[in-house]
Amino acid sequence: MNTKRKIRIGIVGTGGIANAHMKPYMTFDDVEIVGACDIIPGKARAFLDQYGLAGVPAFDSVKALIADIPMDGASVCTYNTTHAECVIALLEAGVHVLCEKPMSFTLQEAVNMVRASRKADKILTIGFQPRYDFMRKKVDAIIDSGVLGKVYYVQSGGGRRRGIPAGTFVDKAKAGYGCLGDIGCYSIDECLHAIRYPKPLTVSAIAANYFGTNPKYWPGAATFDVDDFSVALVRLEGDVTYLFKQSWAMHADTLGDTLWLGTEGAIKIENGYSEHNKPSRVMYYTDVNGNHIDSVVLPTIPFNAYEGSKPVEIWPAKMRGFVDAVLTGGPAPVPGEEILYNQAICDGIYRSSKLKKEVEIIIPEI
Repeated sequence: MNTKRKIRIGIVGTGGIANAHMKPYMTFDDVEIVGACDIIPGKARAFLDQYGLAGVPAFDSVKALIADIPMDGASVCTYNTTHAECVIALLEAGVHVLCEKPMSFTLQEAVNMVRASRKADKILTIGFQPRYDFMRKKVDAIIDSGVLGKVYYVQSGGGRRRGIPAGTFVDKAKAGYGCLGDIGCYSIDECLHAIRYPKPLTVSAIAANYFGTNPKYWPGAATFDVDDFSVALVRLEGDVTYLFKQSWAMHADTLGDTLWLGTEGAIKIENGYSEHNKPSRVMYYTDVNGNHIDSVVLPTIPFNAYEGSKPVEIWPAKMRGFVDAVLTGGPAPVPGEEILYNQAICDGIYRSSKLKKEVEIIIPEI
């Protein structure tokens, strides 16, 4: 008999990304899916039935789900522009929350989410599954060790030659952002989590949508109203400069490599061509006895002599991290307080690109 405690999980928003949450949840023997909701009538019901959960109730709003179903935790997989209202409603009801990225649309929404989390004393974690990648962890550990000295310049790279998604991703009313909120926030997290998220101070940015609005490249050009490219110069606390670049579509194989330059060394992720721009190689540069040393950071996979290599699957790892935090009472695997700075940069890039000038980032007290 299985006596392990099961946590009660609800799914808020049952679109495509909800499947990436649901599949791992269904493999955990300490999770029970107790309800789901979606604003499109019948959608939540069909979603639950797809997973053989005909007896689990479905609702047409997060308020109805909260009113009828006691939950320990919930995944918020709704449109970007509705993240804040759903997350805050759940937190105020005493429910721990895993919210998909981007955290929100505006900085103020993110501030309100963190305030609600603190007031309710409930977990708010944000869905940045790349943090669980073994090479990402290796890069983070090298930089965190201090071997690079003072990191003074960071640059994001990569980007897609062609990779504009469809549906709500390209609907401003629902997504808020385009490329910036889809893969741009990943770039920001990759670059700044490694140096412990220094506070952003100012942003000067440009955003464009030359490909999305051109029927030659995108069939929905007539209604495309979000960004498909952006670049920004971000000044961070501690005299750190961050050059942000990201693209859904361009006439190039990459926007360049991801870099962390320090006074004693540097890390470079070489971003060669791939459809979704997975890194091809990680390099470490330093000087030893006056000699330039260029080292390849080997992509070693965790190995157990009895079980062999065990590469980490990042989506199940993200979901497991949330479940374990709920079971143990925290801490949040990817704290809302930390991603607040990520959202502040996204907000600054958006405002600067609209105003066509540098903007100051002012983060309210939490």
